[in-house]
Amino acid sequence: MLVSWNWLKDYVQLQMSADELATRLAMAGLNHESTEAVGNDLAIDLEITSNRPDCLGHLGVAREISVLFDQGLCLPDPRPATGSTAAADLVKVRIDAPELCPRYTARVIRGVKVGPSPAWLADRLTTLGIAVISNVVDITNYVLMECGQPLHAFDLAKLQGGQIVVRSAQAGEPFDAIDHRTYTLQPGMCVIGDMSRPVALGGVMGGAQTEVSSTTRDLLIEAADFDSMSIRSTSRALNLKSPSSYRFERGVDYDAIDWASRRACQLILELAGGELAAGVVDVVARPPVARQPVVLRLSQIRRVLGIDIDRREVERILQRLGLAAVGSDAHSITWNTPTWRRDLSREIDLIEEVARIHGYDKIPEDVGVPMAPSLRQDRHRVLTAVRQVLTASGFHEAMTASVVDERSSGLFSPWSSAEPIRSNMPMLRGANCLRRTLVPSLLESRRVNESRANEWVELFETAKVYLPAESGLPEERWVVALSSGRDFRTVKGIVEGIVRSLHIRAPLTTDACALEFLDGGQRCELKLGDERLGYLGAVGGEGRKAADLRKPTVVAELLLEVLQRHAHLIPQFQPFSDFPPISYDFNFVVDQHVRWADMQAALSSAAGPLLDALEYRETYRDPERDGPGRQRILVAARLRSTDHTLTGEEADAIRQAMIQACEQKVGAKLL
Repeated sequence: MLVSWNWLKDYVQLQMSADELATRLAMAGLNHESTEAVGNDLAIDLEITSNRPDCLGHLGVAREISVLFDQGLCLPDPRPATGSTAAADLVKVRIDAPELCPRYTARVIRGVKVGPSPAWLADRLTTLGIAVISNVVDITNYVLMECGQPLHAFDLAKLQGGQIVVRSAQAGEPFDAIDHRTYTLQPGMCVIGDMSRPVALGGVMGGAQTEVSSTTRDLLIEAADFDSMSIRSTSRALNLKSPSSYRFERGVDYDAIDWASRRACQLILELAGGELAAGVVDVVARPPVARQPVVLRLSQIRRVLGIDIDRREVERILQRLGLAAVGSDAHSITWNTPTWRRDLSREIDLIEEVARIHGYDKIPEDVGVPMAPSLRQDRHRVLTAVRQVLTASGFHEAMTASVVDERSSGLFSPWSSAEPIRSNMPMLRGANCLRRTLVPSLLESRRVNESRANEWVELFETAKVYLPAESGLPEERWVVALSSGRDFRTVKGIVEGIVRSLHIRAPLTTDACALEFLDGGQRCELKLGDERLGYLGAVGGEGRKAADLRKPTVVAELLLEVLQRHAHLIPQFQPFSDFPPISYDFNFVVDQHVRWADMQAALSSAAGPLLDALEYRETYRDPERDGPGRQRILVAARLRSTDHTLTGEEADAIRQAMIQACEQKVGAKLL
């Protein structure tokens, strides 16, 4: 943001040097980039952060100077003379897209004489690097740089029907801009149109067909408010940036719209003549949200800053910044914040204002500030435990983009079969789909690593996935996904390790699933009790081909919110048993369709609390001895008591109960 030294002197006395001014502004948050001489003026380049759009004009910077140096502030009070004809009789305004344009005002000036600008106006624009065009156009630019409110002047005679219609663009609608280029518009872009065509791209750029020229006699002066997100998306989509779009993206002062319009009209009457129609056409389609008062507790100033600041100094600073006290007691003051400071909405915002104006350099470096430890949220504690298990198991954490291309999005979608949410402006070229699962992103990372001969590619990621909803906002789910080159059983064991690390008491069980991307013999749905936790499976042959993977890969994806609901995050002490265990090996013959999960449940239930460990060893098939469709499953079990040594009779009774449970529940036969 360039400001003119001579221009600032219209509003505030500059009794300091340019270097002192730059240093003080920088200490107050307006970082100084450079100062250059332009003719008999100085162009001061300031870095304005996105939360301070009020300083995107000379009045805002002058207000800061007046407070920092305790100087008076002189603000113009435009009251242009008007004729007898009402503006409402000369032009009509209609807003068809209130979500794009909350407010639109129009004033009419007839009988102007377009010509060159006077030297003082041209010099000020030249200092800021703005091209000098004509008195009318230069005045709209002047007011923009004065107060930060963009304006536009239309040639009224070229507006068909004498009507302004604010609407959304039609798909593929062409627009001829004043930069002599034609742009193709899309729905969601704000169009300022007349009866038949677009005449401006709201908040971004005017149109060539209604621009002011030397033959212009009647003007329509536009001052409006446009939706910030709409302006930002339009500017990026068309690669079209302007001083107006820069300010509308950050938000303008709603209450200054009419001031800027009157200010421009006053200057046009002085420099270009003409007659201003009485009144203003002011259409409000969406009133602004009422601003809430902010309570400032004086005790919080010392708690946050570590120093005491006199109450009268606090009041002086905030009042000079435009805040109005609406209530107070011995311990606090309630303030109404000015409309141009939309960044002031909390108590801490007011404390920051007091600190920066009082001077950060007046706060000692060694001042004591009381602090209290913050409590970690459960979600962070769960995430820490999950990361510890996965990194200890040899996984590396990945961080991939939240958008994927159409092909990747269609590979695998375990949580939703609905079409993915698509972005009109992809962050990455070709990646326009918000991902419904993290698995395709991890598989793409695996593919890239394989192509570079990185053999060990164990990756996991924690992030949100976005599931389309029938109405309203999409459903966001917090998940952890992993991809591994190890076998199915090993990865399942890692998942079990995650569950154990969170001291979850609900049983982790598996159920059949029909996800075709995964291998039919090595895939399952994971559950905690009766609640779905996620999916686990080896990528099938077709899936590997679609993902362009060379080696076998196992993937899993778990809902972290489910883990959080079941987790017991308070550490519990449990002593190791001092008594020896008794181990057994079982060799069961079962039907080929029997799952290990069913056998595990039967054995665990029969063994009860004395079961210390249960381990699957291997599966063996011998059709000649056991018959077709039969398999042998070798299981190891360890029994142990925490308060005594198990007798042979106790252990044998448990062993027989485990055998009987397998015979009854899964039809097993012990060899």
